[in-house]
Amino acid sequence: MSINFDLNDLQAFRAVVEQGSFRRAADSIRITQSALSRRIEKLESALGVKLLERTTRKVSLTNVGRAFLPQVERLLDDLDLALLSVGDGTTLRTGTLTIACVPSAAYYFMPHVIRVFHAQYPKVRINLHDASANEVSAAVASGEADFGLSFAGNLAPEIEFSALLEECYVLVCRNDHPLAGQRQVTWAQAYAHDYISLNRSSGNRLVLDRALAGVPVNRESVCEARHVTTLLGLIEAGVGVAAVPSIALPPMPHPLLASVALVEPRVTRAMGLLKRRGRTLTPAALEMVRLIGELPGVTPAAQISAH
Repeated sequence: MSINFDLNDLQAFRAVVEQGSFRRAADSIRITQSALSRRIEKLESALGVKLLERTTRKVSLTNVGRAFLPQVERLLDDLDLALLSVGDGTTLRTGTLTIACVPSAAYYFMPHVIRVFHAQYPKVRINLHDASANEVSAAVASGEADFGLSFAGNLAPEIEFSALLEECYVLVCRNDHPLAGQRQVTWAQAYAHDYISLNRSSGNRLVLDRALAGVPVNRESVCEARHVTTLLGLIEAGVGVAAVPSIALPPMPHPLLASVALVEPRVTRAMGLLKRRGRTLTPAALEMVRLIGELPGVTPAAQISAH
């Protein structure tokens, strides 16, 4: 069988599957939509099969396309790794790296890593998709994101979780708050003050509700918010105090905020990388994982599976 298609055609096919539309796929690989359509038509013509079903509303894989996709992904990923092993990494690592990340890790944890990564690999465009834990998992499962950064929870079977760190929930308050000078406080003591809570759409709320089922709460929160980063703004404004995962904290000491250990009980969550099972991380993704693994308190990147 003669091969009448090339790598560009395979990359176009994978982009359409990952993005779910020809327009978004064309944008992701930086070609026109008409050029993308020609690549797909060329590939289907060369193979003599139909890979995609196209309607005005969506694009889906045919049965043949669904069977062909894992082979294409493996071929392209292995080629990336082969080129990386023989070439200059700074010239090879181009394109877009998409990371899905819960907001509590996106605000202070990831920016430092992204700054270092961009300085080393300026040709790689980074798309940081900050979203809820469920949305992070869905983005990784669909292939929209190369990998995710989130906490352990109810993950789909096709998602692999590699732990990076275990972090504690701490009490955050203003520096002029009565609790600011304490070494530690109990949850009961914290609830005695005006406190801000996360609403039930937050994954952090689920973690806390499970851990604090036996802790009595005699008063309602003064305010609810969806994201931890919003809590920090409300605390700075003097609305109240809140329990916040330590990864979401700004560098301390802070001009306005203070953190205090929360005990009875000590509540933790496991943060880690989410990867689609069976998919090889691209060279750019592997480098980002390596940089994340070098942060203080994080599991070394060598212990995180690339495959």
